[in-house]
Amino acid sequence: MIATGYLVQAVYEVHVLTEAHIPQLMKLQFEVVDALENKAILQPLDVGELGFILRGNGVMIGVFVEGKLIAFRALLQPELDDEHLGYDIGLTTEAELKKVLYQEISNVHPDYRGFGLQRTMADVIMQQIDLSKFTVVCATVMPGNIASLKDKFSQGMHVAALKYKYGGKLRYVFMKDLVGKENALWQEEKFVAMDETEEQQQLLKAGFVGRTMKKDGDSWLVQYVK
Repeated sequence: MIATGYLVQAVYEVHVLTEAHIPQLMKLQFEVVDALENKAILQPLDVGELGFILRGNGVMIGVFVEGKLIAFRALLQPELDDEHLGYDIGLTTEAELKKVLYQEISNVHPDYRGFGLQRTMADVIMQQIDLSKFTVVCATVMPGNIASLKDKFSQGMHVAALKYKYGGKLRYVFMKDLVGKENALWQEEKFVAMDETEEQQQLLKAGFVGRTMKKDGDSWLVQYVK
């Protein structure tokens, strides 16, 4: 056990997961997707993908209540290929790419939403990272997936790119430097509607990064600074 706490009156425990947990992980993913109105916003991991992470290619933690898995979160050490997110954030060498981890899937059972478990798991799993081996965490999020976008911004991650990935799917590419200090000062600030793809891409190309977002009527605006 690496952490514990309370969900109202229920005690939860956080454990590092192993391949023995795959059946529980598959069941939980099914329950999470089944409860989604828009099932396209979540791509579950299959048995092979779960096994790849759990065999030493990342870290996966799970939250248990009375022995039942109710939430999990994963970090992946990705293979070096042409789709590597390191290229999207400006890394170029193999040595740099090998120091990148991906924030992978994060699921919470529908019955346990609203307790801040996403953030709790984010804090706990980031403490499991070996900073002598990894210096950057990246993630991709679909524009419009508000819960996931809030999750990434709340961890101090920023938007470094907005590109078509995974066979033509538009994705924000988030990053967080684990060893350097993020620059909290900026000279310019612009808010852009989330559906204005080209304008956001132009700002990112000009050196802006996306720091946070806010609601504006029926729209969401992304804050870009440099």
